[in-house]
Amino acid sequence: MGKIIGIISIKGGVGKTSVVSALGAAIANKFDKKVLLIDGNFSAPNLALHLGLINPDTTIHHVLSSKTSAENAIYKTDHGFHIMPGTLIYEKINPYKLKEKIKSLKEYYDIILIDSSPALNEEILATMIASDELFVVTTPDLVTLSTTLRAIKLAKDRKTPIKGLILNKVFNKSFELSLNEIEEASDCRVLAVLPHEINILEALSNNIPSTLYKQTDSTYEYIKLAAALIKEDYKDPRFKYRVKRLFGKFSKQDINRTIIKEESDLY
Repeated sequence: MGKIIGIISIKGGVGKTSVVSALGAAIANKFDKKVLLIDGNFSAPNLALHLGLINPDTTIHHVLSSKTSAENAIYKTDHGFHIMPGTLIYEKINPYKLKEKIKSLKEYYDIILIDSSPALNEEILATMIASDELFVVTTPDLVTLSTTLRAIKLAKDRKTPIKGLILNKVFNKSFELSLNEIEEASDCRVLAVLPHEINILEALSNNIPSTLYKQTDSTYEYIKLAAALIKEDYKDPRFKYRVKRLFGKFSKQDINRTIIKEESDLY
């Protein structure tokens, strides 16, 4: 059986959809897994737009309104994974049917990633209920951290485990919150630190997941996160990281990824 992973945030602009796209591509292409991306942002779906899929005939909205089966709303992409897009203009649907409608897909996919709504509403609750585990996308600033804390509390109230935080758009400047500050405030591990790169915007303009566009620091960080999620071993092949491993120097997120991988092995 596959695993359903919800990627959530309660603030727009943190790059959640780009994270879903890049992470899905890394899992599918680097580790040869069957991956499905689902647009769970029902009010403002844009995952398909990130990938160049415009006005699909059948979508998750048709599935939730029982007009078709989930299998009929899945599209193959050129990026190694499948996608279940949303409809830009739609009739009212019941978000809470999401879990029921997609649970059978776990038989066909190794990993299903849900790109959730960035608002505190029924849609993000539907993602939490449908997911086996959650990851929260945040940025290293106080405003976003405050909304991240709300997302974490909401997930804990719903009893869906939060595996960790994905720290996005990092400039590595002194005005940003440190990993220790973020982990202490949220009581969650940071599992990936993604630098703010022009490569991300270039990839988006070309409708390509950033991990398939150019090999940069963020590409390798996504691959390491992907490996941890699917319990695969991966060692960064770049020279500076080989030297760091030789001297036993590991980043905080490297250690955290090892911990969650070992925790997964226990269950």
